[in-house]
Amino acid sequence: MKYDAVIIGAGMSGLSAGIRLAYFDKRVLILERHYAYGGLNSYYTLGGRQYDVGLHALTNYTPPGHRGGQPLNRILRQLRLSREELKLHPQKYSEVRFPGRTLRFTNDVADFIESVATAFPKEAGGFYKVVEDVLSREYVLDGEDGESSARAYLRSFLNDEILIDMILCPVMYYGSPTPHDMPLGQFVVMFRSVYCEGFARPEGGVRTIIKVLVKKYRSLGGKLRMRCGVERIHHDGHRVTSIELDDGEHVEADLVLSSAGFDETMALCAGEANSTGTVAGVSTEDRLSFLESVSIVNVEPSAFGIMPTIVFYNTEDRFTYARPDGAYDLSSGVLCMPGNFTGAALPEGIVRVTNLANYDRWRTMSPAEYAVRKNEWADKASEIVAGMFPDFRPHVIERDVFSPTTIERYTGHLGGAVYGSPRKIHSGRTPLANLAICGTDQGFLGIVGAMLSGILIANAYGME
Repeated sequence: MKYDAVIIGAGMSGLSAGIRLAYFDKRVLILERHYAYGGLNSYYTLGGRQYDVGLHALTNYTPPGHRGGQPLNRILRQLRLSREELKLHPQKYSEVRFPGRTLRFTNDVADFIESVATAFPKEAGGFYKVVEDVLSREYVLDGEDGESSARAYLRSFLNDEILIDMILCPVMYYGSPTPHDMPLGQFVVMFRSVYCEGFARPEGGVRTIIKVLVKKYRSLGGKLRMRCGVERIHHDGHRVTSIELDDGEHVEADLVLSSAGFDETMALCAGEANSTGTVAGVSTEDRLSFLESVSIVNVEPSAFGIMPTIVFYNTEDRFTYARPDGAYDLSSGVLCMPGNFTGAALPEGIVRVTNLANYDRWRTMSPAEYAVRKNEWADKASEIVAGMFPDFRPHVIERDVFSPTTIERYTGHLGGAVYGSPRKIHSGRTPLANLAICGTDQGFLGIVGAMLSGILIANAYGME
């Protein structure tokens, strides 16, 4: 059967693009190589427990009844979803912790402004101007400031390098594919997402959003094939002519949207990609990846004194956001307590710890070394957290760890790059007229960003 559109990947962007196209009576097929939906934001079951992977929170939270052009409201309108379906619980408060300094922020940017003024009184006026300027800018990734330096931009308002590091730490961890800095356009998007609109968690975790998207897509007649990967994209140099599946079957479509990443998709066009996404001749050295441990604890973290929802921490004098030389970098990280969202009711307490990691170091380990090093990292990372907060380690009853190679195996993203290639294709265009990309390499990141990317690309290329 020939489809109006075939979408590669059943992640947030692919599902959202599929829904959008199906609303306009397009015959749509989504292909997913793995057994689980969600891509970079998914979940899995281990030992009878369900674990979330991907970002710790949905950004861009908009309170009930708030009308306006915020991304979440736009997504709800475009996908015709109700807020009630997502069952969102806002954060209580989160922190940025550096040696001797702590900033607190909530879903009200006024609290962050006050916290900065208290911790950095000489910078209060400059930071207020940063907020004003960010909110005055368009919510776009490109344009004349799209690729200029966010760090240089902050220096035009602020003098204290530590404050600049503290502002950048959360937005880099939650949305920068670029070491040490990030493009100004991406910074504006992430600053508004994190500090001005804030965090929420769906009741039941990321699976709640995934199930809502899958149900909506199928209700509109969309076709979804799981455990059905793409072996090759055939083309005549101008247009895609067919898609060859892993089992040799060919399908045809007027439009192909790929959430696999730009380089990964081009490799499929050249017949150079394998099942893990590895592409000959493409370096992974410029791609950032992470290690994460998910610890199940026998009581909610707030019961033993860990009160923030999310903590972005740094233990050194300056913040370094880059691919580490060793297997991992313990100098900074993210600590998340899913049970500390307002109104959250989890069956068990959870503590998640995330650090930067070097994909190539993990890729070359033997299975025995890999197992030892995963536990070594998780133990050291937990020890650092225990030095900042009441020790959660005596309460741990189960723990799972995933690495950059885990991320690559289940997403196909080169180098386990959570935020894809530093090179973003904001237009979604590829050299083939009827092939476009959506998702991380289009530029919008995170749960809301991925859904928005799928919608924008579907609107741009699929409404003819």
